[in-house]
Amino acid sequence: MTGSIDLFHAVAGLLVGLLVGLTGVGGGSLMTPLLVLLFGVSAKTAVGTDLLFAAITKIAGSAVHGSRESVEWKIVRRMALGSVPAALLTLLVMARIGKVGASTEHVILVSLACLLALTSLAVIGRKWLFRHAHQGEAARSAAVEIGGTVALGALIGVAVSISSVGAGAIGVTVLLVLYPKLPVARIVGSDIAHAVPLTLIAGTGHWIMGDVNGTLLTNLLIGSIPGVVVGSYLSSHAPDKVLQPLLAAVLAISSWQLFVKAYTPEKVKIEAIPAARAAEAHR
Repeated sequence: MTGSIDLFHAVAGLLVGLLVGLTGVGGGSLMTPLLVLLFGVSAKTAVGTDLLFAAITKIAGSAVHGSRESVEWKIVRRMALGSVPAALLTLLVMARIGKVGASTEHVILVSLACLLALTSLAVIGRKWLFRHAHQGEAARSAAVEIGGTVALGALIGVAVSISSVGAGAIGVTVLLVLYPKLPVARIVGSDIAHAVPLTLIAGTGHWIMGDVNGTLLTNLLIGSIPGVVVGSYLSSHAPDKVLQPLLAAVLAISSWQLFVKAYTPEKVKIEAIPAARAAEAHR
C-alpha cells in the first residue's frame, strides 16, 4: 500500500469523489473507465482496485450523509438483502472459473461498456421516471416496493462484482421510482450507504484474487476522501440541470471508448511492438 504519490491519480480521485458525494454516481461509472482509458490499467486490476476505492470513499460519504440524517436505513437493509448474497455468489463463480487471459479482459470491457451505456440513459431519463413513478404510486403495494428493492440489490450485486458499475446512477434511478415520496438527497444518501458493504465485499474478493493495485488505490484515496466529503455537504445544492447532462455525456463517451478498446483487433497491438523495435534498431 506504499509507493510514490502520483498527482494525476490523486486529482482523478478528487474529481470522482466530488461527483460521488454530489450525486451518488461515479465510483465505478467514472473511475474504472478513467483507469482503463486514461492510465492504461488492465480491466481486471481497474475493477478490483476501483471496488476498494469506492468502498473506502463511500464510507466517508455515508458518514457525512448519516450525520445529516439523509440515509433511509430500511432501504439500505432491503438492498443489502439482495446484493450481498448475489455478490458472494458471483465472486465464487468468478474464482471457480479463474483467469483466462485476454478473453476475461474482453468480457469485462464489454460488460462495463454496456453498463455505462445503461447508466447514461438512466441519468438522462431520471425526471421522466420520477414523474411516471408518481402516476403509478397509488397502485403500488408494500410487497412490490420491498420485492423491487431486494431484486434491485441482487442485480446491482452481480453487476458491481463483475464490472464495479451499477451501485450509483442505476441504483439511484430505480430507487426514485420505488420511493417517489423521498427527497432526492435521502435517495442519494441511502444508495451511498448501501454501496459500502457491497463494494467492500466485492473488493475484498478481487483483492484475494490478486486484482488490486495497492499503490494506485492509495493515490486515488488521497484525492477522493476530501472530494466525497465536500460533495456530500454540497449535495443539497447540486445544479442538476447542468450536472446530470454533463455526467450522462461523460458516461456515454466512456462507454463508446470501452467498446472501441474491447473490439480493437489484438494483432494490431501485437504488430505495433515489432515495428517499434525495428524503427529503434534502424536508428
